[in-house]
Amino acid sequence: MSPAAPGPRRAPARGKRAFAATWWGQAWVAALEDSTLDAGRLSRGRTYARKGMVGPVTVVPGKVSAAVQGSRPRPYRSSVHLPVLTDAQWDTLLDTIAARAGHLAALLDGEMAAELVDDSRRAGVPLLPLPTELDPECSCPDWGYPCKHAAALCYTIGATIDTDPFVLLALRGRGREEVFAQLRALRTAAQDTAAPPAPAGIPAAAAYAHWAEQPPELPGLPEPAAHPTALPVPAPPGTGLAAADLERLMADATARAARLLAGDTADLHLTQHQDAVRIAASNPGPEWFHHLIQNTGTNPTVFARLTRAWRHGGPTGITVAEQPYTPDPTVMKAARTALGAALAEMTDSRTHLRTWRNRLTLTHHGIQLRLGPDARWYPYLQDDDGEWWPAAPADSDPVTALTAAWSQNGEQGGDSPPPRNQEQ
Repeated sequence: MSPAAPGPRRAPARGKRAFAATWWGQAWVAALEDSTLDAGRLSRGRTYARKGMVGPVTVVPGKVSAAVQGSRPRPYRSSVHLPVLTDAQWDTLLDTIAARAGHLAALLDGEMAAELVDDSRRAGVPLLPLPTELDPECSCPDWGYPCKHAAALCYTIGATIDTDPFVLLALRGRGREEVFAQLRALRTAAQDTAAPPAPAGIPAAAAYAHWAEQPPELPGLPEPAAHPTALPVPAPPGTGLAAADLERLMADATARAARLLAGDTADLHLTQHQDAVRIAASNPGPEWFHHLIQNTGTNPTVFARLTRAWRHGGPTGITVAEQPYTPDPTVMKAARTALGAALAEMTDSRTHLRTWRNRLTLTHHGIQLRLGPDARWYPYLQDDDGEWWPAAPADSDPVTALTAAWSQNGEQGGDSPPPRNQEQ
């Protein structure tokens, strides 16, 4: 597996030395330490990291997570969020890398050139994390920011970034293979611009005037075929694909084209990672599901969770599952008020609503509502391992979304978990 690809990796235990040897790894550690004044929790986080209490690390766009062993038998789920770059910022960053051969050569050698960071910063693209960008999260009851478990994860990931700077690029949104593919496309485009100019044609104004005088009659759009034409030749040998696989892809492309012609552009601009989830959500069968996981290098549990997120919310569902954000506080306050009134009628037991960014969590019932960028509330349920799973379609009313999650929780036999005592 590529080191920068999403998926689990074993975190190395650190000796009594710095957690990062390279300047870019040290920049990660500095961002962590500058993000908080709580030296005590940072010190305990360093101790946890040195003792190897951080489990396998999973890196996905915008998030690094791992199980961290605390003083209790069951590890906590800790994660650190880092904002992904926008498509425009990625275009700028790729142009910056392609502008100097030394930038790409350094990345290929497992290094990050200081000039690349300086050039990208001048272009308005934050490659290395700022202290305000690191956003820790943990399932422990410690409200520190960060808690010692998330701090241990942060220190540990510094060592991983030391050996492979592409991990940092993956956190910013794109992995090694995707970056290389886009750099190759930039190089091809640059070579094409050096080709001889095409023969002169008709001036655009004259062509438009001629069309306006005699507009052509365009034929009506044909209905998409229920079953695409069978392939005239077998699949190329060595690809691992059968004719039935290619015909399934043809049918999928036909259906997407029909939706685009009808004006549905919801899944037009998907990344390879998102498109694999979309295909998996269409129930292609266990063999396809396995291959999609294997060929994208995604953790199977993470891939299954994103597949369920797509079924409940499409591309927005994936965004809600992967990328927390800070919404308008008045919206969150109004939702808390409405949910508090509804909970008073729904249960006699003690309820506690925890607010974190765009998420409202019923800590004693294993239910969470996430506000999406589409102003809808997405219900989630917590499993026995402390992981959150999409539970039902989103709704613009938080009480309706809560009712859906509550119903799902009851169907699965999910009793309220016992309150957790504060860890000392």
